[in-house]
Amino acid sequence: MDFSYSEEQRMLADSLRRFVDHEYTFAHRRKSARNGIGFDRDVWSNLASMGVAGLTIEAQYDGFDQGVESYLVVNRELGRGLVHEPVIPVTAAAAILSAYGTQEQKAEWLPGIACGDSIVVPAYSESGSRYELDSVATVALPAEEGYVIHGEKTVVWHAQVADAYIVSARLGSENGDIRLFLVPRESQGLDLVVYPTIDDQRAADVTFNNVRVSADALIHTQGAGDEALRVCINHGLIALCAQALGAMERLIEITTDYLRVRQQFGKPLAAFQALQHRVADMLIQKELAGSAIYIGIQGLSEPDASKRERMIATAKLAMIEAARFVGQQAVQLHGGIGMTDELEVSDYFRFLTMCDPIFGDHDYHAQAYADAMEE
Repeated sequence: MDFSYSEEQRMLADSLRRFVDHEYTFAHRRKSARNGIGFDRDVWSNLASMGVAGLTIEAQYDGFDQGVESYLVVNRELGRGLVHEPVIPVTAAAAILSAYGTQEQKAEWLPGIACGDSIVVPAYSESGSRYELDSVATVALPAEEGYVIHGEKTVVWHAQVADAYIVSARLGSENGDIRLFLVPRESQGLDLVVYPTIDDQRAADVTFNNVRVSADALIHTQGAGDEALRVCINHGLIALCAQALGAMERLIEITTDYLRVRQQFGKPLAAFQALQHRVADMLIQKELAGSAIYIGIQGLSEPDASKRERMIATAKLAMIEAARFVGQQAVQLHGGIGMTDELEVSDYFRFLTMCDPIFGDHDYHAQAYADAMEE
């Protein structure tokens, strides 16, 4: 897999860098995060017009039909600006619709996703599931011309702005096969409890009180809904890793600039060798994470399940460790003001901290790697 940027990818990266630098400023991000929604429709439309939402969607559905390596190109730039729009969950949902959706579902939803008119996000996590995709208590009972879904999903990322959810549920009974359903947000009996996360984004607990959906809401995963959902999670996970890489890059730049300006004992902090070494360690950790993310991207198309699991877990583990180290070092090198609300440093630190629990934390992926090694 060639990770060098093509001319088109370089142009896209440059466009996103300019957009983040000039339009998605620190002040704009703070205002959007504190408006109670955490979402800016104009920003989302601009991102979609640049191809972000439809990056890997097939051209016949108005997408750009790019390979998965483009996740790094786009999300690295978005991570530098801590863009709060629902790029990652939409990427995950588009991946599963592209792989398992019926022709009718693709025709109905993928063009809208690609142009930014429709937002679809996965809703799979449940209370006590601890990232296990087969830990599902939500039930979908066959009913006249469709199904009735009853249950609750927790920490559904950007649920408040979604037009539909990809919901995992057991078909027929609490012991039935896990299947996936496309559930429109306006469905009767669907309730949301929205709350902010520590990085100023939004999530929600979504309750399905006997929500009725039509028969064509069923995504055809041939009974292996948890395996299909793994595809969705893996694509979202790699996009998240790429955003974390961009955030680490920008945070190191911010910290380096601060050390050059801040004076102590008549000289800039950057002149002290001990602090130079700490910045060098931050760079090393960031580069290690970047190399592991390349492995993870290759893992998305790896046919061997055990090897694929190891490659994806490697990317997430390296990212978590690097994000923790870079975030903590940046705060410490800024001193007491590093965690104040006045500086961007605290925003980057909180985002990098939240990267751990999303799509499986460090312990989960360490165990997943160990299990894959035994297979």
